[in-house]
Amino acid sequence: MTMKEVFPGVFKVGKKLYTVNMAPGKKVYGEKLVRQQGKEFREWTPERSKLAAAISNNLRHFPFVKDAKILYLGASTGTTVSHVSDICTEGIVYAIEFSERVFHSLLELAKTRKNIVPLMADARKFERYQWVEEVDVIFVDVAQPDETYIAMRNAAEFLKKGGILMISIKSQSIDVTKKSRHVYEQEKQKLEKDYEILELIDLEPFEKNHALLTAKN
Repeated sequence: MTMKEVFPGVFKVGKKLYTVNMAPGKKVYGEKLVRQQGKEFREWTPERSKLAAAISNNLRHFPFVKDAKILYLGASTGTTVSHVSDICTEGIVYAIEFSERVFHSLLELAKTRKNIVPLMADARKFERYQWVEEVDVIFVDVAQPDETYIAMRNAAEFLKKGGILMISIKSQSIDVTKKSRHVYEQEKQKLEKDYEILELIDLEPFEKNHALLTAKN
């Protein structure tokens, strides 16, 4: 079966997603590598990436283009960041991660992917990375009770006019007493005053109690 491009730089065969490997021969998290049409593709596993889960669940707005500038808050070991790096080949990904334990993996990733800038910092204290330029997209995956507030503060500082803010909401991190869909709606309402809500996608069955909220400023 041939690769079908579903978004710029994102390919699909059946239900499986792929990106073209920026660092041929190298895996990031044990993903499958496939050669086709003279290129090497990396399988993008939705169980390991909220963005891939959203695409698998029919995401409509995909702002990651070849020359996009991205601020990624909560980069962890770089699973999703690596695929964004594959897509935004002429852009840059500022990857913010607070945990020293997983930050080492980001540093290793950046050695073979020159469009990733790993920064160990707390997303609440953007003064530590104040020098970062204005970006096209902010992707937030920090699993904190005040995540939407953190996202909005960073967006006010770094997101260009007309830019896209994507928040991976983990309902259990915000309020364990409420049903997930109520938490998602609550977080959406926090954004509605200042942002145009583009879509809200439940990430089940790939990510339990998670949704991806996409908005435009």
